[in-house]
Amino acid sequence: MTQLRLPRRAALSLLAATALPGVARAQGGYPNRPVSVIVPWAPGGSTDILARVLSEPLRIAFGQPFVVENRSGASGNIGSAYVARAAPDGQTLLVGSMSTHAMNDALFSNMPFNGAEDFTPIALLAYVLNTMVVHPSVPANSVSEFIAYAKANPGKLAYASAGAGSTNHLCAAMFAQMAGLDMVHIPYRGGAPAVLDTVAGQTQLLFSAGTQTLEHVRNGRLKLLAVTEEKRSALLPEVPTVNESLPGYEMAVWYGALGPKGLPPALTERLNAEMNRGLMLPDVKDKMAAIGVEVVNETPADFAARLHQDTTKWHKVIRDLGIDKTDA
Repeated sequence: MTQLRLPRRAALSLLAATALPGVARAQGGYPNRPVSVIVPWAPGGSTDILARVLSEPLRIAFGQPFVVENRSGASGNIGSAYVARAAPDGQTLLVGSMSTHAMNDALFSNMPFNGAEDFTPIALLAYVLNTMVVHPSVPANSVSEFIAYAKANPGKLAYASAGAGSTNHLCAAMFAQMAGLDMVHIPYRGGAPAVLDTVAGQTQLLFSAGTQTLEHVRNGRLKLLAVTEEKRSALLPEVPTVNESLPGYEMAVWYGALGPKGLPPALTERLNAEMNRGLMLPDVKDKMAAIGVEVVNETPADFAARLHQDTTKWHKVIRDLGIDKTDA
């Protein structure tokens, strides 16, 4: 999954903005020692930043540190598997993503966990703004114009991705399938080179996180055609969605907090309430919006429904696109 990066100084400034003088410390026996919050990606990405921002209001609410630990590798599977094996006592939590929990089962063989069944969904935390951009040389200023141009030039347009099975790849492959387009997939070893080659005109189309694309849009090096979520984003309300031109298309990239399977319902609800409270703080919302992350406020049941819905959807999409599994 593409990860959004901030300098260390910027990440630390986010932590300083999350003081919660108005939230009382939680009473009772949980937790009686520091809580581990596992991030299955490297430090500095948007998942990591979100977890660290959230850890401070949780510390104040519960009276114990919520310590972020990065356990990266295998497309998020290493850190996620660590949490799946942990005791369901709330002492080990995970900030995971749509790719680790709704896609990896369909992309990798010998998976060490089932993304939808081996965890307790606690809270859907946020969505990452996802964009459809093209090189300025492409004579299209809307999704409909791009579809018409691509149909008139079969096999001549290339789209970039961070690798086979990445969200960039699935976005573009699903778009091509639904629109009936013949385009060439150019996979790269990560999101950064995919962006750079699209800026350079080596590839013409890219679906990627707004934090990676919007600076180039502002500088005129890329054209923004749409966002991929079902509804227009509050962060870019003037920008249309892909499904306004291609009904049924959606790619909403989310982050969520999960615990091991069997986490007690009362504790799940309590964690959900405090996470939602922390995320709705104005400073937290503003800081996350600045890196293209829109926080949300939903119940554990809402998140569980979304997780199962997306697992079913993406397993079918990946199967229908003919993407082969690789070793986990």
